[in-house]
Amino acid sequence: MKLKISQGGQRLDKTLADESPLSRAQANEMIKKGQVLVDGQLKKAKYITSKNQIVEFELPEEESLDYEAEEMPLELIYEDSDVAVINKPQGMVVHPSAGYSSGTLVNALLFHIKDLSSINGVIRPGIVHRIDKDTSGLLMIAKNNEAHHALAQELKAKKSLRKYIAIVHGNLPNDLGVIEAPIGRSEKDRKKQAVTSKGKDALTRFKVLERFGDYTLVELSLETGRTHQIRVHMAYIGHPIAGDPLYGPRKTLKGNGQFLHAETLGFTHPISQELMTFSVEPPQIFKDTLEKLRSKRDMK
Repeated sequence: MKLKISQGGQRLDKTLADESPLSRAQANEMIKKGQVLVDGQLKKAKYITSKNQIVEFELPEEESLDYEAEEMPLELIYEDSDVAVINKPQGMVVHPSAGYSSGTLVNALLFHIKDLSSINGVIRPGIVHRIDKDTSGLLMIAKNNEAHHALAQELKAKKSLRKYIAIVHGNLPNDLGVIEAPIGRSEKDRKKQAVTSKGKDALTRFKVLERFGDYTLVELSLETGRTHQIRVHMAYIGHPIAGDPLYGPRKTLKGNGQFLHAETLGFTHPISQELMTFSVEPPQIFKDTLEKLRSKRDMK
């Protein structure tokens, strides 16, 4: 495919990772193999690109899927020949990894949906973006590579709509706010992410929906998609998500992990160009906990 560079001024591998569906590792590997041309010439990964240059490369070929389809419940919100939207339950891992070779969303997708994109390889067929194991809610799924490319580009351009609701500790001082702080792997604990000067730019917007004194219900909008972004940002400002075993306090609300739900998802359909928006209610334990908090508040 041909790509016209929209910004430039950065390394070739970084440009490809930012402006195409390729990961930076995939871009590096293709550049090393001489599979990437810039204005018809071979360049190294460290080559600094310029705006409007033309980059030519081939998307990875379709790979056969090695993971087995598993018959398990899957709430399909929408499906057509190009995309699908699913409501991932809390507790389900999105794709196979160490310790999770079965029972994942990918295993369920392989059973319920015949065709899935292969841009992200055999481990993540159809997966355009992810949410954490104990986060519930909406995910977009690509059924072919063309749709995957379009959806991934929209995500990178920060044009997709992703709104979450969460119960957080404490009483936020402001009804509206913006958290802009870079996120990267923690130097103290490699299992965690953290706000660090060495991290990548990250921006989260929040709006208070309801107050309960010791806890607050908030709506959160993502403009970037860093690993654990909402969880890290809320802990950073002193209001960690209730039930979060990694970034929150031990004394918290009882549940099945963090009270974080991907409630609303919006994107432009890659073929029809129609703006599509979907919303789903949080899981029952989330709703029951809200009712308990309301009852306790109203009794005061």
